Amino acid sequence: MGNSILIKALVYFIMGIVFIFIAIQSKGDTVWNPVTLIFAAVAAMDFWVVFKLLSQYSKVKNKKE
Repeated sequence: MGNSILIKALVYFIMGIVFIFIAIQSKGDTVWNPVTLIFAAVAAMDFWVVFKLLSQYSKVKNKKE
């Protein structure tokens, strides 16, 4: 189960990086347009999920030991 948690965390991390890249590419005259903010919010949620998955992995790993 631990490996699948790490794989999910890696996938969400890559998705977060992609959404940040898309947000940077989609900015126009200003950063404060809705499209850029939506992409940045999705990236932030992806990174939040990564941290939650890594803490869950840590708990599972410590429980096995």
